[in-house]
Formats: sequence, structure tokens, C-alpha cells
Amino acid sequence: MKKIFVFIALAGMAAFIFTSCGSTKKEEKATSEDAYDDYATAQPKKASADDLIAQGKVLVDASDCKTCHHATNKIVGPSHTDVATKYEFTQANVSMLAQKIINGGTGVWGEIPMTAHADLTLADAEKMAMYVLSLDGEKPKD
Repeated sequence: MKKIFVFIALAGMAAFIFTSCGSTKKEEKATSEDAYDDYATAQPKKASADDLIAQGKVLVDASDCKTCHHATNKIVGPSHTDVATKYEFTQANVSMLAQKIINGGTGVWGEIPMTAHADLTLADAEKMAMYVLSLDGEKPKD
């Protein structure tokens, strides 16, 4: 009797596992199909400015930025909103601020140096800069 019960339990678990795995593959396939603009050349879709800004927010929230910066209040460095107000939301300013994030610097906002973040990729630093520049409500110009 115990053997039959164990067999039925094992068969039920195996059926559950096999049916669960099938639906996951369908979801992954649907997600990967949406990732390309052109299937003939396998060109990935370009992220929208809103997507890049959202990714930048996640990166800023996960970093040490809040040690010196606040969204609206000056702490050690300027508030992110003050940075957004000072700089127009252009690709040139995104690139310049990304370099400042990576290399650090001093003199623009006073004599207290900004710490370098050399471990960040240029792409991530640009997303972070886009997020900061969006905080005054301005949309990208380029």
C-alpha cells in the first residue's frame, strides 16, 4: 500500500514539473521575440529615452550617489534637481556628466571633489546622467 502511495505521489510531482516547465519556455520565447527590430539582421530594439531614464533611476538608487546628493536638497554636492536645472538635456551634456560621474571632478559646484566611479560603464553612467537631467521635467533635445 505504501509503495502505491509513493508511486502516485512521485508521478503527480513529475507531471507538475513537466507542465510547469512548458509554460516558462513560451514566456521566454515571447520576451526574446520582442527584443529585435529586424529579425533578418538581428538588430536589437533601441531603448526609448524613457526606458533609459528608468534604468538610470535604478542605477542611481543602487549606487552611493545618495551619500552626497539628494533629489531636491543640497547635501555635500548639489541636488540632482539643481544639476538638471543647470544643464540642458542634450546628448553633449549627458556625455559630459557621464564622464564626470566616472572620473569625478571639482570646481563646478565648489571645491569639494566628487568621487570618481571608475567601476561604472559609460553606458550606465549615461543612463544615470539622463535620469538626473530628467528631474526638472525636461525631455531630451537630441
